[in-house]
Amino acid sequence: MEMCNDKETLDTIVEEANKHTSQGKVADYIPALSLANPDTLSVAIFQNNNVCTTSGDINEKFTLQSISKVLSLAVALMDLGEEEVFSRVGKEPTGDPFNSIIKLETHSPSKPLNPMINAGALVVTSMIEGRTIDEKLERLLSFIQELTGNPSITVNEDVAKSEFDTAYLNRSLCYFMKQHGVIIDNVETLLELYTKQCAIEVNCEDLAKIGYVIANDGKDVDTNRPIIPLHIARILKTFMVTCGMYNASGEFAIKVGIPAKSGVSGGIMAAVPHGVGIGIYGPSLDDKGNSIAGMKVLEALSERYNLSIF
Repeated sequence: MEMCNDKETLDTIVEEANKHTSQGKVADYIPALSLANPDTLSVAIFQNNNVCTTSGDINEKFTLQSISKVLSLAVALMDLGEEEVFSRVGKEPTGDPFNSIIKLETHSPSKPLNPMINAGALVVTSMIEGRTIDEKLERLLSFIQELTGNPSITVNEDVAKSEFDTAYLNRSLCYFMKQHGVIIDNVETLLELYTKQCAIEVNCEDLAKIGYVIANDGKDVDTNRPIIPLHIARILKTFMVTCGMYNASGEFAIKVGIPAKSGVSGGIMAAVPHGVGIGIYGPSLDDKGNSIAGMKVLEALSERYNLSIF
């Protein structure tokens, strides 16, 4: 693909997109995330077992945040299967914010609409197999390390604690669902696991590799052996298209048209089916919680290289 040998164009796209960072702001409702430099923007593109082009400081680390929802869903589906997972969380998009409680109150029987909103992700995380928080977290970490080929990936404990200490709305979602039997776990235990899951720390290259595996039907970047079963990789890509960019997913599908998942740290993971993985970090967010410059980068890449799946 031409984009892999065109660093000059990527640098130009990143430079242009970076002009928009002043229109957003970093996430400040999680205190540890408020320390990020809003002008940061970096991109890594992975294809054919190689990081083929980059722009910016791709080694700068950031936490997965909501991007982890895709990965916890993969683990839960591999653990329990589709029937069990989707008996407790739905498959439908929502036009509401990612942390909204509205649909839980109006949608019987308090079943979250999809795994990409906080309520759904909390239910999915509760389904990861393991006897303790450490066992469940280790399974998720090992999975991410395998996807990236990076055994040093771990949790940023400062971010995790910051999130846990301020997780008032997520506690509310959990207790509401526990009242209705959707969540069975101890709420504080589940929140400790969930906040650590969200605080798993990566860089753009790691993110591009994860996107590449999902894009290419779940196959390992080096050996081509399946890490994620084909049918689960397809489910992940579908959710990324329909729900991956919070309540801007519809507009993103029209403008960009590739499976992607964002997080409020400013990360975006994109997976061009049967093609490339893209990892982006830009912590200045728009009002939907997506990286404002990262969205511009993906829009420009999609237009230039005709990446839309539609």
